[in-house]
Amino acid sequence: MDDLSNTVVAGLQTSGNGMLESRHEHMFPKFAPDEIDRMRRFGEMKHYDVNQYLFRTGESPPGMFVMISGRVSIEARNRPGRTEKILDLGAGEIIAEVAQLSGGPALVDARATEPVEALLVLPARLRALLIADVQLGERIMRALILRRVFLIEAGAGGPCLIGHEGHPGMVRLLEFLARNAYPHQVLDPTKDPDAQAFLKHYPCKSDELPLVVCPNGAILKNPSEADLGRALGMVPPDLEGRRYDVAIVGAGPGGLAAAVYAASEGLSVGVFDARAFGGQAGASSCIENYLGFPTGISGQALAGRAYVQAQKFGVEMIIPETVTNLRCKHYPYEIELSDGRSVTAQTVVIASGARYRRPHIRNLEHFEGRGVWYWASPIEARLCRNEEVALVGGGNSAGQAAVFLSRYAKKVWMLVRGPSLAASMSQYLIDRIAATENIELLTCTEIVALSGNAQGQLERIRWRDSIGAEVEKAIRNVFVFIGADPATEWLSGCNVSRDSKGFVRTGTNIPPDDLLSVDRASVPSLESNVVGVFAVGDVRFGSVKRVGAAIGEGATVVQQIHAFLETAQTSRSEEPMRSAAA
Repeated sequence: MDDLSNTVVAGLQTSGNGMLESRHEHMFPKFAPDEIDRMRRFGEMKHYDVNQYLFRTGESPPGMFVMISGRVSIEARNRPGRTEKILDLGAGEIIAEVAQLSGGPALVDARATEPVEALLVLPARLRALLIADVQLGERIMRALILRRVFLIEAGAGGPCLIGHEGHPGMVRLLEFLARNAYPHQVLDPTKDPDAQAFLKHYPCKSDELPLVVCPNGAILKNPSEADLGRALGMVPPDLEGRRYDVAIVGAGPGGLAAAVYAASEGLSVGVFDARAFGGQAGASSCIENYLGFPTGISGQALAGRAYVQAQKFGVEMIIPETVTNLRCKHYPYEIELSDGRSVTAQTVVIASGARYRRPHIRNLEHFEGRGVWYWASPIEARLCRNEEVALVGGGNSAGQAAVFLSRYAKKVWMLVRGPSLAASMSQYLIDRIAATENIELLTCTEIVALSGNAQGQLERIRWRDSIGAEVEKAIRNVFVFIGADPATEWLSGCNVSRDSKGFVRTGTNIPPDDLLSVDRASVPSLESNVVGVFAVGDVRFGSVKRVGAAIGEGATVVQQIHAFLETAQTSRSEEPMRSAAA
C-alpha cells in the first residue's frame, strides 16, 4: 500500500474541501459489477426505503455497505443543532470509513434519498475481504483511511469543543483527540456567534469550560479524557469477561508491533492504553533515523499506520482505558481496569512504556497544562507562535522538539544541565540545532523558578548557569524532555521482577532470587519471571530506547508467545509461575 493510503493524520496541508476535490477518486472509488460480484460472498443484501437511515452518528454501523442501486446522503453534525450534507453516494460506491474495521461508532449520518439495495459486509467479513482479495482490499483500505483523514481535516463528524484557545482544558482535550485521530471542531466564544448563542442556553463557570457537545447530543463540561472517550463510544461497552490470547498493555511502537504480528498470525489480541496510540513516540515531530524513511516520518503518522494495520487484522483497541492491576495468582491472568471491569488473557505483554520525568522546580505542577508541556505537537506550537520559548533536555526527543518548535517560535532557548549534547543526542540533530539560527543552546544551565499571572498561566521563568549567574525572561511556554520513568505501578498485584527504578527484568536479567527452580538460561529473552508475562520496549530493563528497537521486540515477542501457548495447552497449570504468586 502506498504512502497516501497509509497516511492517517499527518502530512496533509490542504483544507477539507480541497482534499475532497483532489482525492475524490481515491476516497470514493466506484466498483464495477464484476468487482462487486467478488464481494458478494462476504456480505448479505439489505434494502432501505426513502428517508430511512442506514445508520446515524454515534451508533455502531453494522458494517460496510456496497451500493447496488439507489442513493444515500452522507451528512455530518458539525455544529450543535446543525446537520450539513457532505455528498451523495450511489451504485458501485461503498459507505464506510476506518471505524468500520472494528465496529466503532459512526461519525456521520447515512440516509437513503432513493430506494436502496446494498450489500452489507460485517466488520469481521470486511477484514476477511481485505486480506482475501488484495486488489479490492487495497482500494477499499485506501478509501477508508482517506475518509477518516478528510473528516479530521474538515473537522466533521466528531465532537464540538466550545472554549477559549489556550485554555488548559481545551489544549488537553485537543491533544487527546488529535493523538487518537478523532475528528473534532473548535468554537471560540470570543469569535464565533454560534458558540456565544450556545453558551447563553448552557451557561458555564470558567472552570467548566471547555464545553464538549458530542454528536449524539450529550453535553460534557470540561471532561476527563476517559469520560470523553466513553461518551464518544471509543471504548467497547461489553468488555467485562472477555478473554484474549494476548493482552497488550500499552499502545506505543512495541505494543502496536506485537499486536500486528500476533493478530496476523491468528491470535486474539486486545490492546489497552490510558491515553492514545503511539506512546511517547507518537509525540515526536519527525523521526529521521528509522529504517526505510530517508526523509523522516512523524511519530503520529508512523503510529497511525500501525494502528489501522492492527485493526485490519482484528485487534481490539481499548483506548482510552487504564489498566490498574494484573492478577496472576490464577490462570488465565486477570487484568483489572479503572472502571471496575476486568478481562482475562492467556498471555500478557507489558508495553506500558514510561512516564515523563519532572524536574525539581518549585510549583512546576501548578503550571502543567498552563505553559509547561511534556510534548510538542502542532497544538502547543500554535500557542507559542512568534514568541520565545524554553526547552529543557538534551536527548533525541528534545532535539526533535527544538527543531520543530523553531518553525513557530521567535526563539528557542535550549537548556541542558550537561556540558554538551554529544553524550545523549544523535549527531545529525546536533548539527541541525547548530545550523538553526533561532535555537540558542545553553549548557550547564537549569531552570530555577517559574512565575505566572493571576489566572495561573505561566508568564516568566528564571534559569541559572554553572557559575551561579541567573537570567529571568518573559517566557510563557516551557517544554520539558528530560527522560522518563517506567510505568509499572499497575503490576503491584503480580510478583513481576523489576529493578530499583521499576523496569521489568526479562530473560537472563532476572536475578536468581526471583526464580524458583528454573535456570535463567532457559527463560526467553522477553519473558519475565512470571511465565506467559512478557515485556517489550522502554519499560523493559536493558532495552535500547529507540523506536526501531521497540518495534523489533514487539515482533520478536510473538514467537515466544506461541512457544508458551503450545506448552500451556499440553500442561495446563493453575499457577504457571516461576516465582511465588503475589
